[in-house]
Amino acid sequence: MSEKVIASHDIELCTESFGDPRHPAVLLIMGAMCSMVYWDEEFCGRLAAAGRFVIRYDNRDVGRSTVYAPGQSNYSVADLADDAAAVLDAYGIGEAHIVGMSLGGMIGQVLALRHPGRVLTLTLIASSLFGSDENTRELPPMDPKILEYHAGGSAVDWSNEEDAARYLVEGSRLLCGPMRTFDETRVSRQVRQELRRARNLLSMYNHALLRGDEAYEGRIREIRVPALVIHGTEDTALPYPHALALAGELPMASLLPLDGAGHEVHPEDWKTIISAIAKHTAGI
Repeated sequence: MSEKVIASHDIELCTESFGDPRHPAVLLIMGAMCSMVYWDEEFCGRLAAAGRFVIRYDNRDVGRSTVYAPGQSNYSVADLADDAAAVLDAYGIGEAHIVGMSLGGMIGQVLALRHPGRVLTLTLIASSLFGSDENTRELPPMDPKILEYHAGGSAVDWSNEEDAARYLVEGSRLLCGPMRTFDETRVSRQVRQELRRARNLLSMYNHALLRGDEAYEGRIREIRVPALVIHGTEDTALPYPHALALAGELPMASLLPLDGAGHEVHPEDWKTIISAIAKHTAGI
């Protein structure tokens, strides 16, 4: 395990690797408003032990990567896909297996379209179609309870670590599936690591301002790499029909439902997820 900051054009991206660089590379892309710490170290270590060279990193506006003042919109999902390619460049990796969580899965889709020669396989966890129109596709929206909770973020004293930690932990609790045990100790540890690593914690809200790119919308059928869709059946952020839509439109997709799981990479599912990724990425 080793952390390093790479430079790409005018930005910095904080990265960390696990395992033997001679093994097949797996790039982990986290979702909106979350740094790489939410790819749990133990999860990364177990995936590396399965014979993969694992890289996680902070997207822009989270963790130790470049951040912009809160309320600014400075980049698109396509730019974040280019960042992923830059991480691979920095490690001297031509092709990699891409694993994306939520927004990270959408970044992975755009990466596969924008840099098709760099992507060996896609694994999309708790994600959805990039640029999907929920009205025309009839995909269910996020649970209003989540939106209502985060609308209260303006009342949090973000300068007080205890208040900020409590708010973020309870936000994570909302995403936990009804058939999973919410591990408050583990989540609290990750949240405090997040708070102490962030260059500017409130910059994470810039992800809500992310711009799409019409050049990549509606093109998912052009992605010609094996894709594994992993999704909790009780996901309230991106409900399960989003997984069905992904698996239905990706030409080379398989679907792994996690019964009773929410919008999460829950420790109770690590064995299943890691085994599926190892199998999905074997021999390619």
